[in-house]
Amino acid sequence: MDKYIFDERNGLWYELQGDYYIPCLKLPEEEQRPIGVWGQRHLRYLKENRRVLLSNLQLSGKLNSYLANVEQQAEDMFERLVKQIAEREGVTEQLKAADPMKWVRMMNNVRIRAAEIVYNDLIYA
Repeated sequence: MDKYIFDERNGLWYELQGDYYIPCLKLPEEEQRPIGVWGQRHLRYLKENRRVLLSNLQLSGKLNSYLANVEQQAEDMFERLVKQIAEREGVTEQLKAADPMKWVRMMNNVRIRAAEIVYNDLIYA
């Protein structure tokens, strides 16, 4: 028996594994972009709750670019929200100079709320 055979009906190569011919399949090459904490959390969400979407992204070779886009959107949204909430609540450089501990408390509060909004609207949606 031949190690490799070609099926003209479907255009696939098959490799002999034991007594069976297994199709020689290869996923398309995917652009590798860095994925940060937001992308990793969204990946965990996909693994736990959206397995079909995860499988489709993996098989199409678009998972990395999808997660990198989610990462970029989440980071932009987080920065914009922190800036907007801080301005609205009066967390300024003058406050930072006058009362650093109060500024830290308020900024931590602002960042936590901004992160919650990003989680609810983008990461776990």
